[in-house]
Amino acid sequence: MRRKDREITDLREIVSVLERCRTVHIAVNGGEMPYVVPVSFGIDTSADLPVIYFHSARQGHKTDLLGEKKPVFIEADTFFKVQKTKIGITTRYESIMGTGMCERVTDPEEIKKGLSLLLAHYGQYDYPLDRCKGLQNLYIFRVRISEITGKHNLPE
Repeated sequence: MRRKDREITDLREIVSVLERCRTVHIAVNGGEMPYVVPVSFGIDTSADLPVIYFHSARQGHKTDLLGEKKPVFIEADTFFKVQKTKIGITTRYESIMGTGMCERVTDPEEIKKGLSLLLAHYGQYDYPLDRCKGLQNLYIFRVRISEITGKHNLPE
């Protein structure tokens, strides 16, 4: 990282940035071209590194590319503003990037866990999953993160 003064090295702070983000971008090898897709997500922070859960339709390009298990790259960021400085203009932001293995969740209890974490991330803590009529039409995926970094240029 060129700007070491902007690097986030504390894992707790990196996870905190991720928790504030609203969307994660998942990149997977799409054959001739990479494929990047934004997803709504939930986070499990009980392991050494966070685990991200997201949902997907059972059919479609994303589901086809992810298959049963694939290496992925993740990115999430929060844009605050563009600001004039003494020497020019800068962007105020915080972001994370990482790599991991993405796999489809098949265990019914972990599917519920993943959905609950996703709902909780968006403040829907008490939504009863049994009211979800579309559960049979979706898959839950998890990304076990193996490496993660963070960077920020926070507002003054």
